[in-house]
Amino acid sequence: MIKLIVGHVDDLTVLLNLMPDRLRSYLKESDNLAQLVEIVLDLGYSPEVRFSTNSHRLLELGEMTSHDIQEIVTRIGEFNLDNRAGIERTLHRISAIRNRSGIIIGLTCRVGRALEGTVDIIQDIVESGQNCLFLGPPGIGKTTLLREVARVLSTESQKRVIVVDTSNEIAGDGDIPHPAIGFARRMQVPSPDKQHAVMIEAVENHTPEVIVVDEIGTEEESRASRTIAERGVQLVATAHGYNLENLIKNPTLNDLIGGFQTVVLGDEEAKFRGTSKSVVERKGLPTFDVIIVIESRDVFRVYNPVMQYVDAFLRNDPLDPEIRKRKEDSSVSIENKPEFKELSESRVSLPEKLTRIYPYAINAEKLDSLIESMDLPVQIAHELSEADMVLTIKAKVGPKSKVKKLAKTHQVPLHIILSADIECLEKFFRSYFKLLESNEDLEQEAIREIDYACRKVMKDARYYELNPRPGYLRSIQHKIARENGLNSMSVGEDPNRRLRVYPRI
Repeated sequence: MIKLIVGHVDDLTVLLNLMPDRLRSYLKESDNLAQLVEIVLDLGYSPEVRFSTNSHRLLELGEMTSHDIQEIVTRIGEFNLDNRAGIERTLHRISAIRNRSGIIIGLTCRVGRALEGTVDIIQDIVESGQNCLFLGPPGIGKTTLLREVARVLSTESQKRVIVVDTSNEIAGDGDIPHPAIGFARRMQVPSPDKQHAVMIEAVENHTPEVIVVDEIGTEEESRASRTIAERGVQLVATAHGYNLENLIKNPTLNDLIGGFQTVVLGDEEAKFRGTSKSVVERKGLPTFDVIIVIESRDVFRVYNPVMQYVDAFLRNDPLDPEIRKRKEDSSVSIENKPEFKELSESRVSLPEKLTRIYPYAINAEKLDSLIESMDLPVQIAHELSEADMVLTIKAKVGPKSKVKKLAKTHQVPLHIILSADIECLEKFFRSYFKLLESNEDLEQEAIREIDYACRKVMKDARYYELNPRPGYLRSIQHKIARENGLNSMSVGEDPNRRLRVYPRI
């Protein structure tokens, strides 16, 4: 059940007292004051009041004058670099429009309210520790939802939560945060262009378990988000957009869901996949595990896990998202729960018979490590006569290539991948064995890989480099390396950032 958190900090009177007398008197007599969203004041125009369901232009109150606007500005005080100001210990926000001379000629006064219960529809997802990104147009309630997320995680889940508050919208103006964020700590941002730096500072200096941040919109903030996820800290954030497709097509933000690259496949590989030779693929694992689109306060579209939806979209076979709705009795209904979520609870059964692969121009040790980490029913064949298939790379296949002749002579199927990179090998095996990519499967795969690496390092007394993994999986691998008494460090840049395990000196 959604309810307003009442108290002096939410007193709408504080905002109304800033208004000219004629406007304040009109609003106080309104029957619809509880639904007031914004008050818009522009020089030379009558005031406009916007409610949750409609808007009214108050022609009877006359035009706003320079004196009216200046009187409000004087009562508010200073505006920051992004032309926003607040009222101490409230959630109300005033944004200014200036002329060429820098004089304020317009004001947008947004009513801030703390609502309890807005997060109940997706509370299970938020409390699971997954990185969540909320999408929605301006004014839909993303910031209100973040506020409630911070409260729930810091009080009910008792996690260490830090709110990175760029315009003091989440926790209100002044040095003391609004009680609507619970026991979460708030870090203020001096200017919008510093948000990414404060995000990193929060992780490095204050040991949070959760970071909450509003409006990720730049490449720097996107990189900071990846860094936070890499360090094993849960990230809950918002971005502007109406649906997942907006995010996929946004060149600044699509890195949050793995980024994309155009790959040219060989003839055999294209035939194997049933696609054209030029395809767009996800470049890496997403920073955010879940994308939640807010359609209204009571209707959410959930893409979980987001990688499944992104990959399906790129294959021109989009999946319908899960729809969560709050009913009149405050219960939550879940519609269109996708089949792969149910299937992912148990790993897809693999064939009992071992598939013997003869690798050509592919490092056998690297391949063996991947086979063990993915727990595949595969055995490396050292003789072509023993193989069930030949696996090679595009660069080694030409009209008169040796590998083609060998495969034809021995009547063994030839499979071609773009390169011998781990990512290409993983995609081939996932496609060949029709494996699901649930979070649980990926985590178990990463654990098997670090276990194998630890054994190799202890046996050979030299470092071993693992496959590229997203930050949350590298955190698990770092922990297991420490438990085995070994040193480890992350090397490389995303999407190829990976663990290197060393013997302890």
